[in-house]
Amino acid sequence: MKSSKKLSVSKIIMGIILIFLAASMLIPMLNILAQSLSHPDKVHALKGWDILPKGFSLVNFQVILSQPLVIRSILNSVFITVVGTFLNLVMTASAAYVLTRPGLVGKKIFMYFFIIMMIFEPGIIQEYFLMKDIHLLDSLFSMVFYKCVNVYYLIILMRFMEDIPGSLIEAARIDGAGHVNVLFKIMMPLCKVPLLTVGMFYAVFRWNEFFKSSIFLTSKKNTVLQVLLKQFVVNSDTQVIVGAANIMANNNIAQLDNGSLKAATIVIAVIPILLLYPIILKYYTSDVLAGGVKE
Repeated sequence: MKSSKKLSVSKIIMGIILIFLAASMLIPMLNILAQSLSHPDKVHALKGWDILPKGFSLVNFQVILSQPLVIRSILNSVFITVVGTFLNLVMTASAAYVLTRPGLVGKKIFMYFFIIMMIFEPGIIQEYFLMKDIHLLDSLFSMVFYKCVNVYYLIILMRFMEDIPGSLIEAARIDGAGHVNVLFKIMMPLCKVPLLTVGMFYAVFRWNEFFKSSIFLTSKKNTVLQVLLKQFVVNSDTQVIVGAANIMANNNIAQLDNGSLKAATIVIAVIPILLLYPIILKYYTSDVLAGGVKE
């Protein structure tokens, strides 16, 4: 009875802590959403702890999404995320397949090289001149090709591929399948769960990448949403969202609350990637961590 009582008390304490942590993260997010959806005339009454909008209006989103530069930056971010994540998965799965083949000559040397590259990343100056030499500066493909393989995710996929029975691969090889067919028709379908999870990690990184995008992409036509978000929210450059013509005219759009516009911009930048989490979340603990346990 005493042990069960202690256990129940510990569960209650842990539950209170988790509720507090969840509230500390959810309340600011819900407050930002409430600011973006509040009516312009009532948004000033909104306080830091309010999670429900004052009135209801979509004018902030209408203003933001009416700007061609914003639409262009969203499309650029989507292109980099989708194409870059696809390339990440193909390159990482291919490298994992090669490094898990029995009898690979120099496997330890390759692994040492990858681990060293994971610990000692190249500097921004070297990366900049590399992009310049291969003529990818101010090109969306500079961000697509950037970091095609993450060594940590490579090791995760290697761990899963090592658990696939070698008899399946041998049978496919006897039937005449080459390495490409074995990789795409056997290994990758059997590693669907880790590929989805690693793909989620890659997609989040691609979508949120700001620093290298601000360096490699210099023109407005190739800007991405995160760079635009920094210019408006951090630097308070209202022109990128409201437009120079509206500012000069000092019309109703120019007089909208900057805090509400910033909140709406943050929501637009966060919501797309958050929508992917419910799809992949159930695989995080049950399948990714399962690959790290030897029976």
